[in-house]
Amino acid sequence: MRGASGNLRSIYAMLIAVLMFSLMDTAMKLLAAHYPAMQVASLRALSSLPLVCAYVAWRGGFATMLQVRPGLHLLRGALGIGMLALFAYGLKQLSLAEVYSIFFIAPALITAMSVFFLKETVNLARWIAIFVGLLGVLVVLRPEGEGMLTLGGLAILASAVCYAVSAIAARVQARTDSTRQMMFWLMLLMAIGATTLAAPNWVALDPAHAWLLLGLAISGFFGQLAITEAFSHGEASVVAPFEYSALAWGVAIDWLLWQTLPDQYTLIGAAIIIGSGIYLIRHEKEHVDSEHP
Repeated sequence: MRGASGNLRSIYAMLIAVLMFSLMDTAMKLLAAHYPAMQVASLRALSSLPLVCAYVAWRGGFATMLQVRPGLHLLRGALGIGMLALFAYGLKQLSLAEVYSIFFIAPALITAMSVFFLKETVNLARWIAIFVGLLGVLVVLRPEGEGMLTLGGLAILASAVCYAVSAIAARVQARTDSTRQMMFWLMLLMAIGATTLAAPNWVALDPAHAWLLLGLAISGFFGQLAITEAFSHGEASVVAPFEYSALAWGVAIDWLLWQTLPDQYTLIGAAIIIGSGIYLIRHEKEHVDSEHP
């Protein structure tokens, strides 16, 4: 019963996390209409940094903040900057539903990369699921009748690759560094790096956008806390599929704010990607259960 209770609690936390991240992405999309993509990445990091610092101080984490592996933190900081800037550019070009559909390939990419970077064994069934997921991405990326990839779609795909590599690096990093250390240095390095890169083309902030920046900070921070809570108390194979509820939020927000709905290619591609992702998660659970009956 304790396991079931933990899973239920984690499912609620994941649903809250997905909602928070959907609101964060909406704020980024609205900001991307007025500011360069790199500046939006900078604003995302800068807005959340004070909350992250307050959280780390509250948990007494600053005492050990320098006891880390700097190389991996710098790598994840660079990947984070690229991920946010590419994501912001894609948000400007595509609907939220299209963005989420393409970004859903990240779990499959992480599985594939684990072979090369973590020396994990991926069997034929997993490889098939990975290639099926990539096929779904190609379906989503296909523009309406033109048969060519869009720059916005490619940017989101590149953002997913950055995210996947960062996730692999985080697995290695977690062997020696704490979650608070990883969270603090990632946000600080992204804030410094993205702001430096955005400075030459910086656009003065419109005071009317203050509420967007506030929403960006709060939703990003609480989304991160909720997703950490989700994976801390529940089984990943049970919790992770609820991350796909982001597509429902994306469709709803697209309709409410921009009166747009996803086309058939987005829906078909999303179904393929989500199906392959759920299969990967379930397959992993069965694999673990067979090893530890």
